[in-house]
Amino acid sequence: MSRDRTTRPGPVDPAFDERYRAMSSRDARFDGQFITGVHSTGIYCRPSCPAATPKPANVSFYLTAAAAHEAGLRACKRCLPDAVPGSPVWNIRDDLAARAMRLIADGAVERDGVPGLAARLGYTPRHLTRVLVAEVGAGPLALARAHRAQTARVLLINTGLSIAEVAFAAGFGSVRQFNDTIAAVYERTPSELRATGSARRSHDERTDAAAALATGITLQLPARAPFDGAGVLAFLGTRAIADVEQATGTGYARTLRLPHGVATIALSLAGTNAAPAILCTAKLTNLTDLAPLVSRVRRLLDLDADAAAIDLALAADPALASSVAALPGIRVPGSMDPEETLFRALIGQQVSVAAARTALTRLAAALGDEHPGGGLPGEEHGPRRLFPTAERIAADGRSVLRGPAARINTIIRVAEALSTGELALDVGETREDLESRLTALAGIGPWTAGYVAMRVLGSPDILLTSDLALRQGAARLGLPGEARALAVRGAGWAPWRSYAGMHLWRAAGAPVDVLQRSGGALGYAPQPNASPVPIA
Repeated sequence: MSRDRTTRPGPVDPAFDERYRAMSSRDARFDGQFITGVHSTGIYCRPSCPAATPKPANVSFYLTAAAAHEAGLRACKRCLPDAVPGSPVWNIRDDLAARAMRLIADGAVERDGVPGLAARLGYTPRHLTRVLVAEVGAGPLALARAHRAQTARVLLINTGLSIAEVAFAAGFGSVRQFNDTIAAVYERTPSELRATGSARRSHDERTDAAAALATGITLQLPARAPFDGAGVLAFLGTRAIADVEQATGTGYARTLRLPHGVATIALSLAGTNAAPAILCTAKLTNLTDLAPLVSRVRRLLDLDADAAAIDLALAADPALASSVAALPGIRVPGSMDPEETLFRALIGQQVSVAAARTALTRLAAALGDEHPGGGLPGEEHGPRRLFPTAERIAADGRSVLRGPAARINTIIRVAEALSTGELALDVGETREDLESRLTALAGIGPWTAGYVAMRVLGSPDILLTSDLALRQGAARLGLPGEARALAVRGAGWAPWRSYAGMHLWRAAGAPVDVLQRSGGALGYAPQPNASPVPIA
């Protein structure tokens, strides 16, 4: 039986029984982790759907909405099963299916087609399709179609764009294709779907694509509870590069490059403790970049992490229990630009946050392109410069970079390798391939390779025991402060060692009196210059 669909083939099926119990209890923690297909009604739902519990014989469970579509089911009008955090499994797993899912969410099929997607993964389109059908129940075209439908639903409910503008912004080739897909997935016309949105705009508030690009589009992105949103936004804001990023009064903002243009985004907290969310306002130069932008924001803030399972596992260690209690739902910050993350890691090694931020600000001011349409969405001020490209750093970096010659040489070599295509970084890599490719370059060691894998791929099980600040935090929590002993102790935190490392880094940045008052737990009052916490 394929892994994408769980049915009850006989009297005992633990996977089916576990999911059926979660669905019967309407446990929202499982929303997005699997989908309930009800064949007697022809619909699929999120596990927490308030509808009457169907009989086991009428139920199948799927990993993706696309698999449910392929089975002839349509989305429940009551619970909107795609309006939930995504599945964390694609970050935990590092196999072909998971890597493909990450790239599909980033819009690879729309940009490069299935042949391009397969080539990036190193397989033929036929083999890739066969693996995805077996693993998640749908091929790459069906999975991309489901993502387009979800993007369209978000645009219809949250913006006043016309139907045609929504269709093309979501990646559909024609309005007819768009209408057919929305009808098949949601059993409604686009206009009917828009009318159901709680954020529906009045006629007077509706605008066209040009106005939306100029003033910004605001979306609410759900996160899986619990969610330490303040912590992850503070991590990014503390390391903000002037003119490229900004810690705002309510969150974090930055400029970035996207496949079809550039953008400025502002992120802030929304929702409730039980249903947390991030408010994302974006100014894009091309609306077709909206879907990859949403995917990258979700990865940057680790919105899909299975926080309850992570906290439960880490709290089993008495040394971490108080920190987990003080910081439920801690996240591992991701990356919106893998190349930028690598340069930040190289420049930020073995220096304080403040020193690395100064060096990076100088680099961006000298070599970063201005973003004329920058500024915070809907406002005049804010980030207006893009982080320098690898090509620009390779050409002019030596005139700007300061520090040991060996480090500068490494940065320039990396920039040259990236600009020529000798080195490529993206979310379709395996951790092993990414780390081996990086450490093969002179001057890049295990810390940098592991840190980049953790941030770019979202790898959940990396403990950087060579990091001084991390070891200082470990000692503050009563854990071994020596690298080898900490690695031995950390083996018990698998497969969540990256999250344990975030607790240790946060402990390293906490004032001693905060630690004492909380009995060793970390209160939220990070001191950015207390120790050389990585800037990247």
